[in-house]
Amino acid sequence: MGFLKWVLAFFILYTSLATPILSTSFLNKEELANISANFLNIAKRPELFDWIVSIRRTIHENPELGFEEFETSKLIRNELDKMGIFYNYPVAVTGVVGFIGTGKPPFVALRADMDALAMQEEVEWEHKSKIPGKMHSCGHDAHVAMLLGAAKILQEQRDDMQGTILLVFQPAEEGGGGAKKMLESGILDNVDAIFGLHISAINPIGTVAANYGPIMAGSGFFEAVIKGKGGHAAIPQHTIDPILAASNIIVSLQHLVSREADPLDSQVVTVAKFKGGGGAFNVIPDSVTIGGTFRAFSKESFTQLKQRIIEVITRQADVQRCNATVDFDIKNRPFYPVTVNNKALHEHFRNVAGQMLGIDKIIEKKPTMGTEDFSFFAEAFPGYFYLLGMVDETKGRFESGHSPFYRVNEDALPYGVALHASLAATYLLEHQVKSITRDQNFHDEL
Repeated sequence: MGFLKWVLAFFILYTSLATPILSTSFLNKEELANISANFLNIAKRPELFDWIVSIRRTIHENPELGFEEFETSKLIRNELDKMGIFYNYPVAVTGVVGFIGTGKPPFVALRADMDALAMQEEVEWEHKSKIPGKMHSCGHDAHVAMLLGAAKILQEQRDDMQGTILLVFQPAEEGGGGAKKMLESGILDNVDAIFGLHISAINPIGTVAANYGPIMAGSGFFEAVIKGKGGHAAIPQHTIDPILAASNIIVSLQHLVSREADPLDSQVVTVAKFKGGGGAFNVIPDSVTIGGTFRAFSKESFTQLKQRIIEVITRQADVQRCNATVDFDIKNRPFYPVTVNNKALHEHFRNVAGQMLGIDKIIEKKPTMGTEDFSFFAEAFPGYFYLLGMVDETKGRFESGHSPFYRVNEDALPYGVALHASLAATYLLEHQVKSITRDQNFHDEL
């Protein structure tokens, strides 16, 4: 405890002599290296590592779906109580937001998602899911454990901090828009920046994948009901076939990207649901339901896709003498914004991760059409989202997220703990000048 004090002493001397203008990074490489190395060494201590692993395994055995994470939330609150960390609960049904520091600016947040997926675990191991049909197959159990590990380290350094770190334990990342609901609660209104990570089954352990700008697409879901007139398949002239209409609609939807989108502006429209007819092979049904997702890297393209999906479905149905309704159900499946990483935070991340892991361990993250509801946070204030590698070829194949055979390499957890702690602590140190001159119109979190 207290290894940040010499850095703070340097900061006090710096601010007393310097003009109060915020520098991008006034901490030199030696100072950053000391902070990063200390946090990583602490995170790798056997007693802390074993504790983080036990947390992760307990959560893994008891997976809970979005907005149902009551036991997970209870576990988090119990651990925060033991650490003496103040928190607000409930936030967005099951969410928890903890506070470490002075309760005054600057405010930097660290986020972990809590929810599991509705699938049966097929991995045979001692800590397999005890809940049939539910599984932590995207690493959120590891995310919670790493943030709790970072909380333990940061709480030990709380006397050295000038500012506040928010620990954001978020429900319902998997389609429920939990981040959006947490923002709507107002508890994050004063946040200056937020960092989030996702454990990766693609990148090697000891590496991170990161970049600035748009890194993940905005997305939405749609469902359409095409109504016709059912009847016997042997006399189709007496029917209005909704299956034929739906088939034409699906083909036309594919043209929205192949023939209307700029080839340099990545977009996706995928129909992943087609439901119509019963068990009989000789009966044309009265209606068919189709559904899917659409994705884009800009608000303009996303809005255009949405409008054209409505037009294509309804007008193609008209051509086939059917009626169609389109539902985006944004109440239950809100549209996700594009995930955009802030450039200044990218430089901060590179400085911290480079000193901790080595600059050669930072892999350039290419944009992907996947989505992440961290995007709601990054849209509201500067945000930064990165991938934490966990692949170790000596431990066999690691399946990608949402697989029933998904595994987590627990040896990667200390890296996530240390990065969380280092990113937040150094952010506070580097933004003291800004907080001195900042408008004091804020509420005291503590």
